Order: sequence, then structure tokens, then C-alpha cells
Amino acid sequence: MTVHRFPALLFLFAAASGVQAAGPGTDGAHLYRRHCSACHGHDGTGGVGVPLALPAFLASVDDPYLNRTIRLGRPGRVMPAFTQLADAEVAAIVQHLRSWSPQPAMANHARQPVRGNVTRGQVLFARHCATCHGARGEGGHGTGVTFSRPRSAPILAPALNNRGFLAAASDAMIKTTLMHGRDGTPMQSFLKQGLRERDINDIVAYVRAFERQPPPADAAPDKEPPILVRDSSYSLEETLEKLKTAIAAANMRLIRVQTLDQGFAAEGRENPDQTIVYSCDFRFLNEALQVDPRVGLFLPCRVTVVRHGDRVQVMSINPKRLSRVFNNVELDRLCDQMYDVYVNLLEESVL
Repeated sequence: MTVHRFPALLFLFAAASGVQAAGPGTDGAHLYRRHCSACHGHDGTGGVGVPLALPAFLASVDDPYLNRTIRLGRPGRVMPAFTQLADAEVAAIVQHLRSWSPQPAMANHARQPVRGNVTRGQVLFARHCATCHGARGEGGHGTGVTFSRPRSAPILAPALNNRGFLAAASDAMIKTTLMHGRDGTPMQSFLKQGLRERDINDIVAYVRAFERQPPPADAAPDKEPPILVRDSSYSLEETLEKLKTAIAAANMRLIRVQTLDQGFAAEGRENPDQTIVYSCDFRFLNEALQVDPRVGLFLPCRVTVVRHGDRVQVMSINPKRLSRVFNNVELDRLCDQMYDVYVNLLEESVL
């Protein structure tokens, strides 16, 4: 298979991987637009990612927290780790974020641990925190973005058991957030809810104890190929008909059949030897979109049938590889399901 002959699939995979063009080195605004705005919004108001321009957020985090968050990301929670950026580039992005707030950057939090009772903290966490942050600190569901309705809150409750968050956040920062809350978000002051400072220390100790849990296994191994390919012993036309039959047998709706280069080549000069078939299980699509809108990169299902002389191949993007790229552990199960669907369609069309 010659990779350059399948531009549409490669374009989708490049987009999912976050491939970007080069630009100026330490211009914070440019670096933010290049690396961050697609998820967090051009002006920091949020999107797939959380809003960063909330004054209460910027007032409650120090520069080391922002720096470590960019460096480490949030494994399994959409936010990637930007290990490729130079220190000066990370610092420039942080300063750009600070430009959204008239308040000066807060003093760096000390990294000394907050002393508290983990057992009491677990009880208090279940009572006061689990509704938003999850029973095990796994965070709110999905990305906070849907296509059918506005988000119910300006920010999704973060995963507190995430090793990226725990490495970035000091105990003092977590305690400050619990004590004072964050205006503009569902996070309210625990002091105003009647908790004492001792109670808050216990919750901080419990959250910090998440670090002792083993990290989750990686969702998908790096060895997964970006594209699934099967050889067909049938003609292109016969393979297309078998693919349509497989789509119907899977209770999916056939949307359309077109040449791969339709819209790229001049009308009437499309290549009939490269055909793409669109189909969809709309119930599954809606479920997946609630978890992560980026599944639009591989849904609806797109299967390509290609003829090279006497050889016919059937191929699709590999959802398991995208599961790794997306960095959203909630998406892993759905990507595994879609992998099985794609493999079944490909194999049924060539048997």
C-alpha cells in the first residue's frame, strides 16, 4: 500500500494527532492559538477543554501549576502533555493566560503537604465532592461540550485522581480552592457550606492520597496501526456490494457512496478506483458525541475501497489508535466497540 494515495484518511489522522505548522518561538499569543485555542477557545472561554480566562481560576492558581499542567497534561482526560515545547515557550503561554486577568499573578504556593486525616477526608469527600468529581475522583463525565444543548456549567469538574493534576497542584492550591471556591463555576466555598479548616485539611489529605493508587493501564498500545487494511479477492464493484450488505447486516444506515477525491478533483475527472462509503449507527454516534465531540473524525463510519490494477483493498481508520491520540479514557470503550465494527465490515466485505 502506498500511503500517499489515501490523502483523506491521512488528513483525518493528522488532524486527530494535533499536527501543526511551525511558527514564531516565544510569542505567547501565537503559541496559545497554535497549541491551545482549538480546545480552550480563542479567547480562553472554553470548548472541548475547560475555560482558562475565568478570573477566579487565574486568581487561584500559581505559575508553576500552569507550567506543569502544560508540560504533563492530564493523562486520560483529553489534555495532552506538551513535552515538545521549550521552557521559554511554556512560560510565554502562561504569561498570555495571565493577560486575561487584571490581577497580578499570585505568589507561588509552597509545596509543603497539608496535614489531615485521610479516613475522615474520604467520608467528607463522598458527602461534599463526589457528586461533581466522581466517587473515586475520576472527574465529570465527557468533555462538557455537546451538540444538542448548551453545557450546563462553564467548566467540567476535573479529575482529582489524575496523576497530571496531582503533580501540578500543590496541597496549598487545593486547600485554597476548597476554602474559597471559584466564582463562575459550580465550585463553592466549603467554609460557606459550614466546613471547618480541619475538615478541609482532611479532604486535601484524601485527595493527595490518590497519588498512592497505581496509574491506569494505557488505553491502546503504540503498535496499533493508524489504518486497518484488508485485501479483497473480488472486483471493486463486487467488494462495494458486499460492503453494503455488511452495513445493512450491522443495522447501520448507508449514507452515501462517492469517490475518495470528490470535491478535490474537477467534476467528471474523479478517480473511480478509490471509493469511500459512509454509514452510521446514529444511536452510537450520539452516545459517543456526548463523551467527546472529536469522534467526528471517524464517525460516521468511513470505509474506503481502492483498486490498484488487479488488486483491491478495503481500509478504514483505526479507532484504537485514535483512542490513544484522543487521551480520553472515557472514549476507550467506545473506540474498542468501533474497532470491532470496522473490522467486521472490512472482513465481511472481503470474505
